[in-house]
Amino acid sequence: MNIKNIDAYQIYDSRGYPTLEVEVLLEDGTTGYGLVPSGASTGQFEAWELRDGTASKFRGKSVYNAIDNVKVEIAKALSGVNVFEQEEIDKKMIALDGTPNKSRLGANAILGTSMAVANAAANAKNQKLYEYLGNGQGHLIPLNEIQILGGGAHADWATDIQDFLVIAIGAKSYEETLEMTHNIYHAAGEVMKEKGKCVGIADEGGWWPDYSNNEEPFEVFMEAIKRAGYEAGKDVALSLDIAASDLFDGENYHLRLENKKLTPDEFYEMMKMWCEKYPIISIEDPFADTEFDYWKKFTQEFGHRVQIIGDDLFTTNIKRIKEGIAQKLANSVLIKLNQIGTVSETLEAIALTQKAGWLPVVSARSGETEDAFISHLAVATNAGQLKVGSFARSERMVKWNENLRIQRHLGEKATFIGGEIYENIFTATPV
Repeated sequence: MNIKNIDAYQIYDSRGYPTLEVEVLLEDGTTGYGLVPSGASTGQFEAWELRDGTASKFRGKSVYNAIDNVKVEIAKALSGVNVFEQEEIDKKMIALDGTPNKSRLGANAILGTSMAVANAAANAKNQKLYEYLGNGQGHLIPLNEIQILGGGAHADWATDIQDFLVIAIGAKSYEETLEMTHNIYHAAGEVMKEKGKCVGIADEGGWWPDYSNNEEPFEVFMEAIKRAGYEAGKDVALSLDIAASDLFDGENYHLRLENKKLTPDEFYEMMKMWCEKYPIISIEDPFADTEFDYWKKFTQEFGHRVQIIGDDLFTTNIKRIKEGIAQKLANSVLIKLNQIGTVSETLEAIALTQKAGWLPVVSARSGETEDAFISHLAVATNAGQLKVGSFARSERMVKWNENLRIQRHLGEKATFIGGEIYENIFTATPV
């Protein structure tokens, strides 16, 4: 089935910022759509999101140039191409762009088209997206990593830590992960409001706190878990996204909330102390994306009992993931479609991570859409984990809800292993 036409238009993400939606039309009238997310805390090695930069148009945030690139260059290059050749289509767009970071056409233009092609192909085969992307091999419903408190760039630096998240490691079903998270999320809101520490809702739906130091959120979190009726470390565990590159100036780490400056050694000791003091099972970007020695040391010390995720470190980039595996920098990779810019490269990044015995974590962005592509991606690849923000706001909930639908569609083929996902890396010999 060949591509007949490709169109694009400006829509708006969860922050009300412009983004683009791409529509692919096939010769038989089948259509597919791709809605592109956008990050606030972005890594320096990410593919380039093309925005117009014209102050009079959405304060420089409009994406009309990216849209034109889809409607003119990309549409011409892909007209008449077989929609089922996803990898070849993505390679055509990469070659057409001709830059190492997709900056000429824009990674948002390329990704929107890539996602729309995949959707159209699935529709043409009368398959669910997860079936098509996974060649019928996807069956694992992911364990959710869900934000309770927002901070960093997602909450105007209410805390220096970007995300405080919960993982329901004791859940026996996907539905139970949602119930446990619901209870903890609302218990945390109650605790914060009673203490006068809640400002509102952050970018990804977590509570926006008002704290004077970076330890206070831990105590509130632990109290919320207890109030919800769970045991920390047994029923649920903590997950942190430090986003340390946002704190690092090349020499020191700066904690805005406490007006402190820490050397890399001092920052390491703080990460170590938190992992020893609290029931932390996962930590993302605990060091800046250039501080390889500290990544190695931390993985050697904690990699047998903590999931150490590279986000800004890897930016879903195949070359950087390979380097990280070779140097044993972490044991997990955060997977974001728009960091690399095509569906096929994202699938390759997940496969590479899994082949190394590491854990992929499929993730949304802080500027999200009502699309649930990543829910299908997580199941299609049996990634085992999904991180899309909090347990509030429809652009977040649509992803959790879609996994419920996928599970129903899979029927008896669906599997859920919960916290057992970590056993392979935690029982492995420390590197």
